[in-house]
Amino acid sequence: MFPPAAPDQSRSAWLRRYGLVLALGLVCGGLAVVKPTFFTTANLVNILRQVSINGLLAVGVTFVLLTGGVDLSLGSVVALTGVVAASLAQPEDGPVIVAVAAGIGAGLACGLVNGLLVARARVAPFIATLGMMTAARGLALVLSGGRPVSNLVPGFTALGGDRWGAPVPTLLLAGVTLLAWVFLNRTRWGRHLYAVGSSEAAARVAGVSVVGIKLFAYGVCGALAGLGGVVLAARITTGQPNAGIAYELDAIAAVVIGGTSLSGGEGGVGGTILGVLLLGVINSALDQLNVSAYYQQIIKGAIIVGAVWLDQRARRKD
Repeated sequence: MFPPAAPDQSRSAWLRRYGLVLALGLVCGGLAVVKPTFFTTANLVNILRQVSINGLLAVGVTFVLLTGGVDLSLGSVVALTGVVAASLAQPEDGPVIVAVAAGIGAGLACGLVNGLLVARARVAPFIATLGMMTAARGLALVLSGGRPVSNLVPGFTALGGDRWGAPVPTLLLAGVTLLAWVFLNRTRWGRHLYAVGSSEAAARVAGVSVVGIKLFAYGVCGALAGLGGVVLAARITTGQPNAGIAYELDAIAAVVIGGTSLSGGEGGVGGTILGVLLLGVINSALDQLNVSAYYQQIIKGAIIVGAVWLDQRARRKD
């Protein structure tokens, strides 16, 4: 028989498994005391609506981080895909599904380009996606002429509204999260994705297509950024070429807070969604407490650094 785990190891494992749930509960409980209106249905639904786009981006970047990569182009891709979709959601154009498909397709194309640069050309993910961040933003400005694309048809803007008593963006996030969880935990490709993040050399020896897995991960990330861009354009009823600034930072923060390792091979969408919710609740709390937007950035930065530090500390103890 194996000896029982040391108390420090047991506490570390418990915190890594339940710490985020505990933190979310404490923040919500504290807010309920300070602001009794926090637990009203309207406020909770509003929080879910606000975190939905970041959630879509975070689920996508989870795939990339699990391979040991990173995607800094998310915000610019959101802007580009929103402009593309809005340009095709005009009254004189065809069905709304064409505009939605074009937006997601544009995001997929950006993701595949990132994947090719990283997997085939062996460009560092930071550099490849930084280049895409600049190029996608420029392309959004070119396509829109630097102006918002408005006059969208009601069928398109309905994607940012409510359906069946719930926000459509939240329903989309729930569906995407479920599909991502099933893929990562119940499919061979999901296991391969973890294997590539743990050790590319070992995965290659085991017969895993490292290039294919990375292309897939970046493609999924781009497609979900495209969906996020479509939903954002529907919510604000315009395709904004300047939308999505710093969205990639919030998405990556949520994933890291959710326990996905920056070095790859460990994590999942369950933790990612908890990270998204925690950031969303914190943002709501800071707004309701009338904390200056300048201080909010400082607080969020401290939370991100603290989460990474705690994660690295727990890993060293393991």
